[in-house]
Amino acid sequence: MVGNGGTMGGFGGLHGVVRALMVARRLIMGGRIYGVTKGSMGQLWVPPHRFPPYFSPIGVFICRGKEDALVTRNMVPGESVYGEKRIADGENKVEYRAWNPFRSKLAAAILGGIDQIHIKPGAKVLYLGAASGTTVSHVSDIVGPEGLVYAVEFSHRSGRDLINVAKKRTNVIPVIEDARHPHKYRMLIGMVDVIFADVAQPDQSRIVALNAHNFLRNGGHFVISIKAAPQAEVMALRAPPPQILPILGPFCCHFLIKTEGKKSKRGGLLIN
Repeated sequence: MVGNGGTMGGFGGLHGVVRALMVARRLIMGGRIYGVTKGSMGQLWVPPHRFPPYFSPIGVFICRGKEDALVTRNMVPGESVYGEKRIADGENKVEYRAWNPFRSKLAAAILGGIDQIHIKPGAKVLYLGAASGTTVSHVSDIVGPEGLVYAVEFSHRSGRDLINVAKKRTNVIPVIEDARHPHKYRMLIGMVDVIFADVAQPDQSRIVALNAHNFLRNGGHFVISIKAAPQAEVMALRAPPPQILPILGPFCCHFLIKTEGKKSKRGGLLIN
């Protein structure tokens, strides 16, 4: 597997990924960062996380204190979604939510060194496999009030939790429908900039291609989380993606495939 700038891209190969996971493990096992107040942390500094090699902030931050934590700016201050701890910055009157990489593949990929997730403030995102809205809530924080997150989930039980998340987040639009049939919800979703897929289905590449054909704008991007041999998914997409990132730690054997899609003149989908 060849990523950007090395065997696995990002932080510089296996050493960088292991180092990032050790940091994440310290954050989770230590437990202190998720219950801190400003007084217990001392000086609080929250700079934006910057992705190598582009070094462009996209709404993800690192909380610097006695321990570091990956955080997003809470769009609904005072509210937790899945019991995560909140960090208040009284000087700037903002609140941050800790993003647990052991509960989110996207957070694990960021710590693992993915160069860009293409989800940024103001973006319109189609999230396939939204489940109960854990990662969706952080994507909602990233895109902010000017962006939109169309969250598609087939399970009605998880869909109830997703709807409860959307009640307090005006930029989340829950769609309780089967992602394998995008024509059923085509009237609810507009053109999007990014598709993130985590549907855990054997025909996941076909599901992504169908949704991309209907909703992905020309030049948009999509990111796929898979638990399989990534070469099979790449062959199904009929083109090599720019980056394949293994996710280690709690999501062993998971991979993140990131690529770009363009629509051809004949109406088909070309994967670059």
